[in-house]
Amino acid sequence: MIETIPGLPENVVGFEAVGKVSADDYKDVLIPTAEAALKKGGKVRLLYVLGERFEEISPGAMWQDTKLGVEHLGSWEKMALVTDVDWIGHTVKAFGWMMPGEVRVFPVAERADAEAWARA
Repeated sequence: MIETIPGLPENVVGFEAVGKVSADDYKDVLIPTAEAALKKGGKVRLLYVLGERFEEISPGAMWQDTKLGVEHLGSWEKMALVTDVDWIGHTVKAFGWMMPGEVRVFPVAERADAEAWARA
């Protein structure tokens, strides 16, 4: 499932992946929340946490993630990904150059730093 992270500024959307993440989690939670922020105008910053409660992400969820990024390509100012899952961190680092704006990967132990960076 995907939970929203409360208490962030209007231009920052935050999500935490918990357990197994499916395409429906993207369709029901992440995409509507992100698109609502994008409709307000201006660039949006994303904080996405795949922390200790995260187990796995389905291929369908990864596809939804890719579609959201591509459909709103010019709307992202920053993306802070918090994870200790090596393959996810490496993938984001490898393809992060394709996204406009800044992309940084933080280890779970630096979650507070990732949130501060996304806010700044």
